Amino acid sequence: MVKWIYDFNEGRSKDKALLGGKGANLAEMTHLGLPVPSGFTLTTESCMRYLKNVAFFDQQLITEIQTAIERLEVKTNKSFTNDDELLLVSVRSGAVFSMPGMMDTILNLGLNDSRVHALAEQTSLAFAYDCYRRLLQMFGDVVYGIPKEKFNLLLTKAEKENNKTVNVFNEQQQLALIKNYKELFIKHNKVFPQHPMDQLKEAIQAVFHSWNNPRANVYRELHGISHHLGTAVNVQEMVFGNSGNESGTGVVFTRNPATGDNQLFGEFLLDAQGEDVVAGIRTPQPIQELSERLPNVYQDFLHYAQMLELHYKDMQDIEFTVEQGKLFILQTRNGKRTAKAALKIATDLVNENVLSKEEALMRVEAEMIDQLIHPIFKPEALEQATPFAQGLPASPRAATGEIVFTAEKAKERYEQGNKVILVRHETSPEDIEGMIVSEAIVTSRGGMTSHAAVVARGMGTCCVTGTETLTIDEEAKTVTTNDIRLKEGDILSVNGNTGEIYLGELPTVIAENNQDLTLFLSWADELADLEVRANAETLTDLTTALDFGATGIGLARTEHMFFGEDRILEMRRLILAEDHREMETALTKLLAFQENDFYQMFQTIRDKPMVIRLLDPPMHEFLPHEAPDIANLADKLNRSVNELTAKIEYLKETNPMLGHRGCRLGITTPEIYQMQVKAIIQSAIRLVQEGIPVVPEIMIPLIAEKEELMHLKVLLIETIEATFNAQNIVPFSYEIGTMIELPRACLIADQLAEQADFFSFGTNDLTQMTYGFSRDDIGKFINRYQEKAIMTHDPFQHLDQQGVGQLIKLAVSNARRTKPTMTIGICGEVGGDPQSIPFFQAIGIDYVSCSPYRIPAARLAVAQAAIRSRPS
Repeated sequence: MVKWIYDFNEGRSKDKALLGGKGANLAEMTHLGLPVPSGFTLTTESCMRYLKNVAFFDQQLITEIQTAIERLEVKTNKSFTNDDELLLVSVRSGAVFSMPGMMDTILNLGLNDSRVHALAEQTSLAFAYDCYRRLLQMFGDVVYGIPKEKFNLLLTKAEKENNKTVNVFNEQQQLALIKNYKELFIKHNKVFPQHPMDQLKEAIQAVFHSWNNPRANVYRELHGISHHLGTAVNVQEMVFGNSGNESGTGVVFTRNPATGDNQLFGEFLLDAQGEDVVAGIRTPQPIQELSERLPNVYQDFLHYAQMLELHYKDMQDIEFTVEQGKLFILQTRNGKRTAKAALKIATDLVNENVLSKEEALMRVEAEMIDQLIHPIFKPEALEQATPFAQGLPASPRAATGEIVFTAEKAKERYEQGNKVILVRHETSPEDIEGMIVSEAIVTSRGGMTSHAAVVARGMGTCCVTGTETLTIDEEAKTVTTNDIRLKEGDILSVNGNTGEIYLGELPTVIAENNQDLTLFLSWADELADLEVRANAETLTDLTTALDFGATGIGLARTEHMFFGEDRILEMRRLILAEDHREMETALTKLLAFQENDFYQMFQTIRDKPMVIRLLDPPMHEFLPHEAPDIANLADKLNRSVNELTAKIEYLKETNPMLGHRGCRLGITTPEIYQMQVKAIIQSAIRLVQEGIPVVPEIMIPLIAEKEELMHLKVLLIETIEATFNAQNIVPFSYEIGTMIELPRACLIADQLAEQADFFSFGTNDLTQMTYGFSRDDIGKFINRYQEKAIMTHDPFQHLDQQGVGQLIKLAVSNARRTKPTMTIGICGEVGGDPQSIPFFQAIGIDYVSCSPYRIPAARLAVAQAAIRSRPS
């Protein structure tokens, strides 16, 4: 018989898939003997079963819930339905993977009109009605979709009419406010259920449904979390942080989640419940001040924090409540952190002998590395700039953009191609789509553990919170401070490292080398099976690639070398030549350009491998298409405009992806490939004579037939040998390979391997040819396909393993049978994608190649793939 509910003392952390992250950790902490309020967890499986068949709840689940409540009553010696010794509970979501704020929570569940009187007699009037109001508001919002702002307006109105704050209302005034709250339910055609079991039933169903709310779906898409996991639901005995100045609540990280420093980082509020901290409604106090306010509680917390970090071997994000001087731990999880913090924490834990290098490498997401190599504001610019405002540095990074005040506006302006800064009083989970597209998030309220701060750090987005000097008018679309008034669309620069905000745009520079990153990636290199090369052809890109640790160049695209003003003219002269003499003139000049290019590239790369791809694009890409540009070219070539226009029109490809390009150019116009190969070999000869050994790797693109490769290989070898002979040079090693970018080439890879020295898969073109659409179609329909779940991801960003991947796998297998030691690489966009790299590891690829700035992340990803592939 399937078990749908587990008490906290029945599970362990290994049961995360069944109990969710929160439930598994509550069970683990209970097992460790920590002061965890008792409760039980409805499994993720029960959630998915319910979402598929809602009748399951009344047919099976409700009976188990009632039994679990009875067990909880026995454990706590309290009653969930009677008015003596009240048992109140919280109902919280708990997904397998942490999704902070994306799903729903209800506190103080079990109160009603009768039980609130009993609670008031046992505690105080203000406390009891504070709990009841919170329940009504959260229940109305989560279960019935009544905006919580409407409850806040009623509270504000009541305080204004009574000319005092709600905590000193008399009973009659409290009852009047509760009556107004319940009338708000009626206005929305709902009635607040008075029976605690009815409340619990509806609350659990609402949390189940919250798995599919829009913000949760968006968050899962952003973080690559499956939509089929479901959420667990944790029902837990309430402890009350809002029961006086000896009570409180807080959220604390065992290390600084922004910097990684080994010190407690967090905040607390006295006389408050947990939602007050994360919602950013009140600005909390630093956790260190708890040592002065409640010193015994602070010492207990310090002990448990150290115990949990050592047990989980990672920085913990801990939620706690203090009820009248007694500490309770409500949740622990591996804390979300910035890339800088993740790196420091991982390396520190290795140095502290808590983690092995392998374990540390698995603790940092490869995508996070990208955050460490992006620009910061120029120091000299910061010295000259005066901050517009100062807040809390919640998530470091430098960002500039135009002010927007709503998530909807952020998304709209982003889709129009603009960079935006989302400015809010505080963010809520509903803002997630706007937060995703924002360069930075600025809030006037909230602390370092508010919703904005936690989510921004998880996304690697710049964030400044608690900027209390800002007066934000979201209706008027203005923000004001120090007599400066800005409107929507004005430009701000936000420094998430310091919390400072500046008017206008500040220039940026690349951050200095991070020593932790250098050390960390050296560990990755020790454990990796795949090499990481770079796609680069300019000296700047080559140098950047080497600085980032590339083991060589997997793709140098020669077409990018012809777009300088003097070069493009000679390229156009060659393409439009009327006779052999004019062609030779252009080829001679292009040869000189190319030889110098390759000399400098080889000189930079030295003894590392470099794959040079011969000319690939169709000729019309080098030609002008606007009338003034054609007229200008006609004048330079001494040709008539009409004649030139006709020739350009003739060369234009209707479908360039399937047209006259790649090796087809080499066969129809062999002089181009001969010139390029001669330039490669002559530059290599110069370097060999200077004592710098190089081994040129020449790649022929777009091969579909074995005979194409054979024909061009003979042509290139003849050219190379002629070059050696002309300079009276003893031949040195070189290789001739091909780029596999057509499905047919994958199918005949065993035949091509007979002629090729190496393969490199061009996954961009291979994906286009396999699907029959291009990268340009992303905005036309691929995005819509993803929205409708026809496609789960963009195949140009993450390898299509079922289709394109199987073609690659087949090609590798067949090629290895022909030539077992053949070098095979990936040089398309997915070569630097951490999600695709494990597949390449599994099928026996030798190296991946990617753009220079993706190299650090790829170095970590190949190490992680190697670690996962080894027996445990």
